[in-house]
Amino acid sequence: MAQNGGYGFGPRHFDFHPIKPWVYVSLERQNKLDMFVITNGMLSAAPVLRKETLAEPGNIRGRQAADAVHVHPNGHFVYAANRASSTVEVDGKSVGDGGDNTFALYQIVMTTGEPVAVQHVDAHGIHCRTFHIDPSGRMPVAEHIMALPVREGAVIRTVSVSLAVFRINDRGKLDFLCKYDVDVGDRTMLGKGMVPLSQ
Repeated sequence: MAQNGGYGFGPRHFDFHPIKPWVYVSLERQNKLDMFVITNGMLSAAPVLRKETLAEPGNIRGRQAADAVHVHPNGHFVYAANRASSTVEVDGKSVGDGGDNTFALYQIVMTTGEPVAVQHVDAHGIHCRTFHIDPSGRMPVAEHIMALPVREGAVIRTVSVSLAVFRINDRGKLDFLCKYDVDVGDRTMLGKGMVPLSQ
């Protein structure tokens, strides 16, 4: 049973730690990352820890939402996606209002499970609905599901639907590698996964 009858608790996605009894849960509308503990096969009734997913939680512009969360295969890091796609009208056109489309990286304290924020990085797209880390733990791929005009100074350009590819360095941080634009016409791109190639 969720605390407070479920009010203020809006889980979006979760992932298990590979070796410890810890579960990390993203709270979509609250822009939080909760950590729960499993004891005797049961999830704790309340989160043990709660962290912000946004670098500036007091500076929310438009509708902001936390999304997918994934623990690195080595168990030392956890990643959470932040997504935004709200618009404002500029010269009769709907343009992105500058919300937070980023990834938050946390280093996990291996004695307690606490996720400590160490990086917030541009996701290089709009509204990252999901992302996955390849089984080697070296390459995350983010799925940005919608195109959106955005302002860059006096210029308005359209950010495309895309797959953005990153590299995870030895410290767990994300380095942007490249982006593949995807032509979906007037549709939205939904659903993406990664599977290991057979040897």
